[in-house]
Amino acid sequence: MELKLKRPLVFFDLETTGVNVATDRIVEVSFLKVVPSGEETVYTKKINPERPIPAESTFFHGIRDEDIKDAPTFKAIAVELAAFIGDADLAGYNSNKFDVPMLMEEFLRAGVDFSLEGRAFVDVQNIFHQMEQRTLKAAYKFYCNENLENAHTAEADVRATYEVLKAQLTKYEGSAFEDRHGVVSYPVVNDVAALHDFTNLSKPVDFAGRIVYNEDGLETINFGKHKGKPIVEVFEQEPSYYAWMQNGDFPLYTKKVLENIWIRYKKEKSEQKAKATPTHSVEDKKTAKKEFNQQKEEKPQNISLDMLKGLQDKFKK
Repeated sequence: MELKLKRPLVFFDLETTGVNVATDRIVEVSFLKVVPSGEETVYTKKINPERPIPAESTFFHGIRDEDIKDAPTFKAIAVELAAFIGDADLAGYNSNKFDVPMLMEEFLRAGVDFSLEGRAFVDVQNIFHQMEQRTLKAAYKFYCNENLENAHTAEADVRATYEVLKAQLTKYEGSAFEDRHGVVSYPVVNDVAALHDFTNLSKPVDFAGRIVYNEDGLETINFGKHKGKPIVEVFEQEPSYYAWMQNGDFPLYTKKVLENIWIRYKKEKSEQKAKATPTHSVEDKKTAKKEFNQQKEEKPQNISLDMLKGLQDKFKK
């Protein structure tokens, strides 16, 4: 089944020095751009992470230090890559939890303003795990009835992800899904917006999962002692928590999202304070000034001998 697209959809995969979004770096990227007409364009590059690649990571993806010593840094290709993606929606395998936040970290470090606003995000792994719960290699065998050759090379993985999604749309067309509340739906349909909703059931705000939307649509802390609390409530109870997170070992995009929430929170507090403070109109101020001037101009009342005697009697003087 071919995809029904209203705008371009970019499948992408990243190979990295490790799995820590905040501290690791990209060593290879591959982006497969599919436009509504069905035309495909591929952008694949090895990246110099400007640090040694750990042996365990090389064992996983096969990329060694000597393979990337002459490769460009991410900063060198960041503008070009952002232009290639354009305003496309994004899709990948485990992309919402890893690839999207990792990509945003690199763009932020490079100083390139790449916005996620208004995009749909389709995580093929979430469809797979929620319907079958297996790995990409197993998914490719299960859905496409083929063995995945060259697994864990960026382009092989990204092409397999593309093929798996198309096979999923065919297999699950008309299939029911029951969520944890017992609500039954038919979510796997040939529509990127619907797939975005189904593959983002956890409703992440920062994609790294530190901040999520709760059932009321409020940004909520998803870790530590404040897990489950709306961020605004945490700010009210413990204002220093914002500074703690900003200075902590959190992904840059998490910090950026947190900063936006903090700015909005402070603005709302300021507006509430302004509403609670009485204000006086221009006319009120003019009237008050006129009365003050009149009082200044009024002459003191003359004191008669009778008034003076009365005061003396009152104070016994």
